[in-house]
Amino acid sequence: MKENKNSNSFLSTKTIAALVTTILALGTISAWYAYNNLEVKNQDNKPTETIPNPDNNSNNNQQKIEIYGLNEELKIIPNTVDINIDKIENPQESLTIAFNTLLTGLNSNNLTSAIPENTKLMSLTVKEDGIHIDLSSEFTTGGGSASMIGRLGQIVYTASSLNPNVNVWINVDGKPLDILGEEGLMVEQPMTRDIFIESFPN
Repeated sequence: MKENKNSNSFLSTKTIAALVTTILALGTISAWYAYNNLEVKNQDNKPTETIPNPDNNSNNNQQKIEIYGLNEELKIIPNTVDINIDKIENPQESLTIAFNTLLTGLNSNNLTSAIPENTKLMSLTVKEDGIHIDLSSEFTTGGGSASMIGRLGQIVYTASSLNPNVNVWINVDGKPLDILGEEGLMVEQPMTRDIFIESFPN
């Protein structure tokens, strides 16, 4: 009789252990399933993150444009700069910013500018016949013929940075620039890069 009791107790213990194991297993499966569903929902609701591109960092609103300076041999050399184009809608605005950058300083260790300080851009207009530029009277002051040729080249090349073949019309204080400097350099209007090279060969 004692053996039956012990046997029944043993079976009961095994049965209970099996049930507990089954319940724990079912609970673990349910928890795993719920966790995975929750993770998927969280991923679906998670806002998309933009991974920054190191090659294009903060440059989405930048445009590269060339402004021109002079090297030690007074040759006209491009200097590429970034300009902010948040509100720029046309080439006229791009060139205006480029010219204001040129007139306030090249920010280059290798290039200089022959354009006199305090020279201001009075206006810049893009028309069907070319780029029309009006500079303040400071543009014509100081320097010899080499300086005059250099500064004229800086203006012509910067104005034509978006289109190398464009006509450039240059005014000073609202009047066409026909003669530059005390040595009387003749300035053809309109001026182009090709005309500049023909008129003032190195």
